[in-house]
Amino acid sequence: MKILVANLGSTSFKYRLFDMTTEKVLARGGVERIGAPKSRSYAQTERGSSEKEVPVPDHAAAVEACLQLLADPRVGVLKDSAELTAIGFKAVHAQQMTGVRRVDGKVLAAMEAYNDVAPAHNPPYVRAMRLLAEKLPQIPLVAAFESGFHETIPPAGRLYAVPLEWAEKYGVKRWGFHGASHRYIAERTAQLLNRLEARIISCHLGGSSSLCAIRQGKSVANSLGMSPQTGLPHNNRVGDFDPFALPALMRATGKSLEQILDDLANRSGLLGRCGGHSNDLRDLEERARQGCPVSQQALDVFVASARYYLGAYLLLLNGADAVVFTGGIGENSKSIRAAVCADLDWFGIFLDPLRNEQAKGEAAIHSQKSRVQIWIMPTNEELIVARQTREFLEGLKCSSPK
Repeated sequence: MKILVANLGSTSFKYRLFDMTTEKVLARGGVERIGAPKSRSYAQTERGSSEKEVPVPDHAAAVEACLQLLADPRVGVLKDSAELTAIGFKAVHAQQMTGVRRVDGKVLAAMEAYNDVAPAHNPPYVRAMRLLAEKLPQIPLVAAFESGFHETIPPAGRLYAVPLEWAEKYGVKRWGFHGASHRYIAERTAQLLNRLEARIISCHLGGSSSLCAIRQGKSVANSLGMSPQTGLPHNNRVGDFDPFALPALMRATGKSLEQILDDLANRSGLLGRCGGHSNDLRDLEERARQGCPVSQQALDVFVASARYYLGAYLLLLNGADAVVFTGGIGENSKSIRAAVCADLDWFGIFLDPLRNEQAKGEAAIHSQKSRVQIWIMPTNEELIVARQTREFLEGLKCSSPK
C-alpha cells in the first residue's frame, strides 16, 4: 500500500510518499510556484533525485507532475500512478465535522463553510481537493482533520460560556488543532518513557503554535480553540484576543469587521507585536540580541503565553511525566526552551543548560535532578496522516458487503 501525504499551500504542493507495509518514506518532493510561467517540480528518493521546470497551472496538475517524476527511472519508486493507493491530507477544519473522511461533496462543502474560520488553510485545500477529485477520480482522497485527536477533551475543557445553542447548533466550541503532531508526540513519548499512561505536555511551537495536555495517549486540553487564530501568538496570527475590542477598533480605525479580522489573521502575532519587522522568530531573537526592545517584548509575550498554558496543564494533569518541545521553534530555539522552562523547580522541572545548548534531533534535555523529563522531539505529522489514511481505507474494506 503506497500513500501520498499532501501538504498544500496557495501556490505550493509538498508531499511524502509512504510504503505503508513498512511505513518507509519512499520519496519526498513537491512543486513550487504553481500557476507561474515556470514551476519547479522535484522529487528525492534513496536512488536519487529528479527535477523539472514546466508550467503547472493548478494543484491537480502538480500532483500529476509529481507522479510523473516518481516514475522517472532515475528515481524509480512508482511504475505508474495506478500504484498509488490514496492521497491523504492533513486537513484543518470543517463545519460540524472532524475525524477521518473520504473527500466528497459533503466534506468539501463543510470545509468551505469554514473558509473564514480557517482562512489560511481551508481555501487552498478546498480548491486543490476539488480539482484533484475531478481530474484524478481514480485516486481516493482522504482528509484527516487536525481536530480529530481532540475529540477526547471533556466538555469542561471544550465548551465556551456562550448560549447553549451556539455549541449545539453552530459548533462554537474549542475544537483544537495540530492533532497529527500532538498524536505523534503522545505515541513516541509513551514509547520512550515505556509508560502508556504517561502525562505529557506537548509544546508544538512554530509558525503556528499550540500546547496540548495528554493523559494515557489522549488529548485532554489544547490551547487552540474554535479557530487556528487562538491560543499562543503565532507568526502572523493573533492568538488569544478579547472580541469586545472589535467595535472599539472599528470606530478608531474606520475599518470594516472583515478588514480588522484580516489584520488579526495576517498582520498580528509576532509580526504585529514587533512592528511588522518580521514574523520569523529567528529574526526577532537576533534583533533582541542587538538590543531591540520591541523584538524582546515580542519574544516575552510569546514565552508568557506558552508558560500560561504550561502551568494550566500541569494543574489539569496533576503534574507531568514529560514536557516535549516540537515544531520549528520548539526543536531549534534553545533560548525559547530555556525561557519556557525557567523557574519551574517547584514543579520538579529542571532544564540542563548544557544539554539544551548541544541537543540536536530527538534528545532529552532535563537535568538529573528533574522529576519531569524534558525532550526535544521532531514531529512526524505526515506519518500520522498516512497511518490514519491506511486505517480508514482498511475500515472501508471491512465494512463493505462481500
